[in-house]
Amino acid sequence: MDPRALFLGLLQGATEFLPISSSGHLVLVPWLLGWPIPSLAFDAMVHWGTLVAVIAYFWRDWLALLRGAWVGLRARSLNDPGARLFLLLIVGTIPGVLAGVLLEDFFEGMFARPDAAAGFLLLTAALLTLAELGWARRSSVLNPRAPRALPALSWADALVVGLAQAVAILPGVSRSGATIAAGLGRGLEREAAARFSFLLSAPIILGAGAMQLWQMARAGTLAGEAPLLVAGFLTALVSGFAAIHFLLNYVRRRPLYPFALYCILLGILGLTVAALRG
Repeated sequence: MDPRALFLGLLQGATEFLPISSSGHLVLVPWLLGWPIPSLAFDAMVHWGTLVAVIAYFWRDWLALLRGAWVGLRARSLNDPGARLFLLLIVGTIPGVLAGVLLEDFFEGMFARPDAAAGFLLLTAALLTLAELGWARRSSVLNPRAPRALPALSWADALVVGLAQAVAILPGVSRSGATIAAGLGRGLEREAAARFSFLLSAPIILGAGAMQLWQMARAGTLAGEAPLLVAGFLTALVSGFAAIHFLLNYVRRRPLYPFALYCILLGILGLTVAALRG
């Protein structure tokens, strides 16, 4: 068993949900260490590991959403909170789907540029910092407007968070960081912003992973990589589950500044190495 597969699986699971960019790490870490670039199949399987993690962690939420969607469809009404949130998740997913389809070649080109991934990590740091500063001002004594809980999520909120998720296709722009920052910017409670971010990750990961696996299955390259794929899947699942639990508890009362600082340091390191290597 290649230990690099275990390490990259753990890395993907943790960084998918911590606001420090999984894509940025999967581009930069192998490049910095001189490792071969992970295959498309491996990338798909570690993403599916994180998908299973978010489904398993929020299984009660998913059951409520599916029940609400069924009730709402039968009644042709959005009175059920689950039905409304289900539809808002669809609204939030649309920008990422459109961006992925229409700008596929552009995004693929960015994944071949470690310097770009390093630069976009600095953008993630800026988003986290600005979101925290804005949230702190809105929640201050001078401006005591209460942040909104998840049931108060609006169509505009879902669309803005979805646009942030679309931008986060760029390597180095953290999906969870961008979407949580967008939620905080829209005035959501800290936990509500994180929870919606995690729920919103499932459809986009499902779609991207299914497309990648279908391409690999047609090419007949899955069987030879089976041990590595299983290792990556399992480690991403475990570390992803742990990362969700950690961040939900962390973000309730603590700011995201440490993650912003981490992104700054890794981004500067990547840019420095890129400059030295020419």
